Amino acid sequence: MENVHLVPEEEEDDLYTGYNDYNPTFDSEDLHNDVAFQQAVRTSHGRRPPMTAKYPGTAIGGRPIGTAYGSRIPVGTAMGRPMTGAVQDGAARPMTAVRAAGYSSAIARGSVFDPLGQSKGPAPPLETKNEDTPEEKIKILEKKVNDLIEESCLAHARGDLQLSLEKAKEAGRKERALVRQREQTGTADHINLDLTYSVLFNLANQYASNDMYTEALNTYQVIVKNKMFNNAGRLKVNMANIYFKQKNYTKAIKFYRMALDQISNAHNAMRIKIMQNIGVVFIHMGQYSDAITSFEYIMSENPNIKTGFNLILCYYAIGDRERMKKAFQKLICVPLGIDDDDKYIPPNDDPHANMVIEAIKNDKLHQMERERKALAEKYIMTSAKLIAPAIESSFAAGFDWCVDMVKGSQYVELANDLEINKAITYLRQRDFKQAVETLKMFEKKDSRVKSAAATNLSFLYFLEKDFDQADRYAELAMSADRYNPAALVNKGNTVFVKEDHEKAAEFYKEALRNDSSCTEALYNLGLTYKRLGRLEEALDCFLKLHAILRNSAQVMYQLANLYEMLEDPHQAIEWLMQLTSVTPTDAQVLAKLGDLYDNEGDKSQAFQYYYESYRYFPSNISVIEWLGAYYIDTQFCEKAIQYFERATLIQPTQVKWQLMVASCYRRSGNYQKALETYKDIHRKFPENVECLRFLVRLCTDMGLKEVQDYATKLKKVEKMKEIREQRVRSGRDSSARGRREGSAGSDVDLLSGDVQLSASGSAGFKGSSSSPINTPPLRASDSGQSNHGTSAKGERLSVKLKTLPGSNEPYEASTQQEIDASYVDPLGPQMQRPKTAARKRTEEDEFADEELGDDLLPE
Repeated sequence: MENVHLVPEEEEDDLYTGYNDYNPTFDSEDLHNDVAFQQAVRTSHGRRPPMTAKYPGTAIGGRPIGTAYGSRIPVGTAMGRPMTGAVQDGAARPMTAVRAAGYSSAIARGSVFDPLGQSKGPAPPLETKNEDTPEEKIKILEKKVNDLIEESCLAHARGDLQLSLEKAKEAGRKERALVRQREQTGTADHINLDLTYSVLFNLANQYASNDMYTEALNTYQVIVKNKMFNNAGRLKVNMANIYFKQKNYTKAIKFYRMALDQISNAHNAMRIKIMQNIGVVFIHMGQYSDAITSFEYIMSENPNIKTGFNLILCYYAIGDRERMKKAFQKLICVPLGIDDDDKYIPPNDDPHANMVIEAIKNDKLHQMERERKALAEKYIMTSAKLIAPAIESSFAAGFDWCVDMVKGSQYVELANDLEINKAITYLRQRDFKQAVETLKMFEKKDSRVKSAAATNLSFLYFLEKDFDQADRYAELAMSADRYNPAALVNKGNTVFVKEDHEKAAEFYKEALRNDSSCTEALYNLGLTYKRLGRLEEALDCFLKLHAILRNSAQVMYQLANLYEMLEDPHQAIEWLMQLTSVTPTDAQVLAKLGDLYDNEGDKSQAFQYYYESYRYFPSNISVIEWLGAYYIDTQFCEKAIQYFERATLIQPTQVKWQLMVASCYRRSGNYQKALETYKDIHRKFPENVECLRFLVRLCTDMGLKEVQDYATKLKKVEKMKEIREQRVRSGRDSSARGRREGSAGSDVDLLSGDVQLSASGSAGFKGSSSSPINTPPLRASDSGQSNHGTSAKGERLSVKLKTLPGSNEPYEASTQQEIDASYVDPLGPQMQRPKTAARKRTEEDEFADEELGDDLLPE
């Protein structure tokens, strides 16, 4: 206790003792007046070397000191501080010891201004890297792996999927070699996990792109199961996508939900997309209630157009009217997040702003905004057309409700389009009256809608062959919007039916100038040139159209027909062959191919295509006729019988087919069957002279007693025929005398109607019946009928009908005259024998081709 001293209470420590004490050293207010401090600032006075003499070369030893000027002077003071007053050679010393690089107020003797040190010569060469070291080898290998990954991605972007997969596999092999090399050098701790992840991820993507789903899933499993990879759980979305492509919807749902569990709420956009995928999978599974749950959650958290549309589809599938209406209202309220188009309208007084607006008017951002708006309008229009018949008692009431909802939304321009769609729906229901009334409501609205409605009205009246009304509304559509190509096409069609082809061509050209992709205008222009006889220009139009519509059967047929008219059968055959690849079961196209091959003298190919045409359409008389004549020509009469019997079923009132059947029996040696056939023909056509003549001959040769009865009937029929012919001759003589007595003008009037035969065989005056240009486009089977009718032009391969032989001519002979002498058709020669030379086309042929093959495409 002797060493313990207690502090009295009055001497307790004060926590704030010395707080207000002030050290004058830290007083900065008087530094401006401190001479020593100012001297130290201006010179190197404050940077004196330490006062010691134990180090060699100091001031005591007289070691020269280098000043800032670069010269060396001896220390002149005991304190070791160099002289500051002057420098040798009279050069003024700088104010401080630190001098600006390369600058001095006075140039030293013999010195040159060289701030960059260029006078020292080039720098020594860099040391070469030693690539033999393990670290350098590893770096080079890593660079190769990265380059391969980049090449794989670029190949995938170009669409070369096979090359991208090969590069990805090569990158995987080199990455494994890199890992082995690191393990051998003992640097396994420095393995680049990011590089391994990139290699595996790219390889899995390339497997999936090449539809190698099993390999892709295995690669993704390697990544997901490796705990060293961060955020690898997100790749389960890719695995779910693969299961969805494989239609394994249960596993797809499972992996989507696993990915959803591993993504935090901070990544809300990613979670929304995964839930949208889950809803789509439920739709494919038919579980609409579960899909509705997912879509409703998305619409409440982050609504978007696609989800709203899918929600409407689900409500439509379950038939919930009220919820369909609510979902449609939510859909039209989804914000698009795009600017108003008014900002792209340039002001007139600011040239700089005009330049900026012109620059951004069609940039990538504005294009994306237009695409997003167009997509939203497409979904809204589709939704309205879908739910309109379901939400109300009638589709008209449903459309009216949708129009009212759209008018109160940001898509107010769509209301008029919905009204036009309402009219189109009436058209699909064949309610033309309601469609016309709906479209007439737009006559007093703005120009764009008025033009669209008038175009549709013109089209309707054109189909109804009310060409005056069609022309009126086409004019109305053109006055509302002169740049409307559909209105110009309809106007050209109305002029075309009035046979003013030159003016029609001008309208079609104007439509093409306004819209070069208007295929209807280009097609109709080609038909117009064809009517005008400008075949080369028509060919040019259809070739351009073929470049746009690669698989159009109508275009291919027109090209083939034009080449045939240009007397280039090989090109015509080539285009028809392409047409058969588009419509392989078109019987008329196959028959046309057979006709062209027959003209070229290739009977085997002609037979093949005629036979194929007969298989697909066994009721074409011209094809049946050709096949029967072909078998007769090749001495296979038994096979010809079935074709002529088919023709008898199709045209039972035509005696020629039954006579051909009997002739085939007779030529094949089956006289009993031939006799029965002739007797059956005589019962149906008792006044047919040919049938009676062959009955007489057959009964005579077979020694039958009925020969006298048939001979008596034959004499009566021949006598009646002579009397009939005399009456016809007397009538001709009297009419000829009357014409000679008449005026010359009446002859001209009588002969002014240039009679021609149409493709169907009916005679009519030229120009009296217009081409059916007001009908929808013909199929290839319709457009091919122009060259296969029973018109005056006839067929290339058929049986020639000649004068009857004498009664003593043997009918058993196998000569062609005996075949042809089977009968004389009262309607004139309908069939001809096969010919090897192509028959020259007549005006009747061209007229018939144009009558059925040149249909305009109304807009």
